[in-house]
Amino acid sequence: MGFLKRTNKKFDYQPRYYKGEGSPFKIEHKLDKFRKTAGKNKGLKSKFTEAIGELKSGDKGVNKTIMYIIIILVLVFLYIIDFDVSIFYSK
Repeated sequence: MGFLKRTNKKFDYQPRYYKGEGSPFKIEHKLDKFRKTAGKNKGLKSKFTEAIGELKSGDKGVNKTIMYIIIILVLVFLYIIDFDVSIFYSK
C-alpha cells in the first residue's frame, strides 16, 4: 500500500445560500469578457498582437484621456523638480 499514489478527491460542494449560476469559487475579472487579451491565447506573440490590435481599434476618447493625464503628470513632475525652461531659449 505504500507504493500507491494518492489521488485528490473531488467533492461537489454547493454553498448553502448561493443562488447564482455556475461556481461561486471561479475567480474572473469583471472586464475580462470585453477584452481580447484575457483568454485562451497562449503564446507571447499572440498576446502582444491582440493587445496592439485592441489599442488601435479601441475607443479614441479613452486614449485622449490617458494622454491628457500623462501630460499633466509630466508637467507636475517638472514643476516639483523645479525644471528651468530658459535653457531652451537663446538670448
